[in-house]
Amino acid sequence: MTLDAPGLNAVDPDIHRELADVWVAIDRDPQTNVVLLQGAGRAFSAGGSFDLIRGVVEDPATRLRVLKEARDLVFNLVNCSKPVVSAIHGPAVGAGLAAGLLADISVVGRTARIIDGHTRLGVAAGDHAALCWPLLCGMAKAKYYLLTCETLTGEEAERIGLVSLCTDDDQVHAVALDLATRLSAGSQTALRWTKQALNHWYRAQAASFDASLAYEFLGFAGPDAAEGLASHLEKRPPRFDAST
Repeated sequence: MTLDAPGLNAVDPDIHRELADVWVAIDRDPQTNVVLLQGAGRAFSAGGSFDLIRGVVEDPATRLRVLKEARDLVFNLVNCSKPVVSAIHGPAVGAGLAAGLLADISVVGRTARIIDGHTRLGVAAGDHAALCWPLLCGMAKAKYYLLTCETLTGEEAERIGLVSLCTDDDQVHAVALDLATRLSAGSQTALRWTKQALNHWYRAQAASFDASLAYEFLGFAGPDAAEGLASHLEKRPPRFDAST
């Protein structure tokens, strides 16, 4: 499955909906054993498009729809019985990053740039991070990167345990394809039931995830998100009201 869109594979409203729904179709497809998730061109995914973010900020109906899609994206992927391998290169942000990190095996290039930019946008880090980052890399590192929005290279992401494997940039897709091919030839019941059991660790954090998602979308209705979006469009630092 390839993320392929303008703006370094930015996730527009249509792609966001498809990223939520596709895992159900994959789970039901008898001809699919394994998914390889990758990005086209120079990036994995640059995160939500400005059209998507503007709609969430400005329109309550859009906000509610995208909130449901964001929840479905996470839980549909977690509950998909088929193993998922992600091949992450270049920038990896937003909904694309959520899918990439929730993959069962994540392969990342050394110079990949992983960024959770929610707090820079003026909203809580809610689309997947509270669910999986503390389990993957520990609470201290999760808080550091989610609060500061600092960039993680692929090498650093592997060092702290956020991803499964780091490799040379030009080998990311070959390594991920090899892993997916090996999994597709394995015992499918053994692999799927192992994934089912392990993902109970994520299901156990459902309350934290729902809370973070609610806080994120509550933030989209406030002034900080509007300022965060404006600062991105105007290519300047945000000027948040520190008194709130």
